[in-house]
Amino acid sequence: MDRSSDESTFRRVNAEASLLGGAGYAVLLQIAHPSVARGVAEHSDFASRPLDRLRGTLYYVYGTAHGTEEERERVHSIVRAVHRKVRGPGYDALDPELLLWVAATLHRSAVRLYELTVADLSAEEREGFLREAAVYATALGLPPEQWPRNPAEFDAYWERASERLEVGPQARELARELFRPNNRLLWPLTLTQRFLSGGLLTPELRREFEIPWSRAHQRRFDRLMRLTRAVYPRLPKTVRSLPATLYMRSLRKNKGWKPVKPSGRPAKGGRNGRGGGHGSRVS
Repeated sequence: MDRSSDESTFRRVNAEASLLGGAGYAVLLQIAHPSVARGVAEHSDFASRPLDRLRGTLYYVYGTAHGTEEERERVHSIVRAVHRKVRGPGYDALDPELLLWVAATLHRSAVRLYELTVADLSAEEREGFLREAAVYATALGLPPEQWPRNPAEFDAYWERASERLEVGPQARELARELFRPNNRLLWPLTLTQRFLSGGLLTPELRREFEIPWSRAHQRRFDRLMRLTRAVYPRLPKTVRSLPATLYMRSLRKNKGWKPVKPSGRPAKGGRNGRGGGHGSRVS
């Protein structure tokens, strides 16, 4: 089914504001891959411009799910152009392995948050959503045949890929920057993201990222998810889709998203401040 159709599971799921609760979770999954962490560390700037990084991600996600064919191609061409510059020893942002992993984390995060906060997806919906989510990677150059063909293949890929994750000092430093940005006014938001990420990550990754967790944390997380699923689906759809509506309005007002201009000063650790790496989508 075409992504422009209102009946598209891809379009319907990605319209939900509650999926934003998985933003930090998706980022941590991505940088748990050492090559992604290296690319983000050398080409992005979590600490100095977290909202700009988030804006780029949401333009990509919402433009892909809700844009016209012309709008989607505009967004995809911008991200491809940015990613072509992101390469170095041991990483290349357009490496099919990395494209597959980053797209898989976006898909995994969306499914988990939707089912935790809205409703369970049927087997048919899961398959349709997976099929359409391939565009996150194929639009940037992943050969279509490398995207899992069905949920069983995706689960098998996810298990294999997860076994190769390695959270090193670089990834932990990026996580600290993500949750403690330079702008202290953002700390309530980023601490909330750290809590949600802690509840969504596996115990192993949570420990490796040094996210404090206890039985009390788990009980609070479980209560929050139960309350959200009881209340959130009862909200009007116009409220639940407000972020998607506003971002698409912004994209159209500006006649297509433009990447954030460099800040002109290096980020912490000598990063060059370019909007980049997989950070154009994940940070």
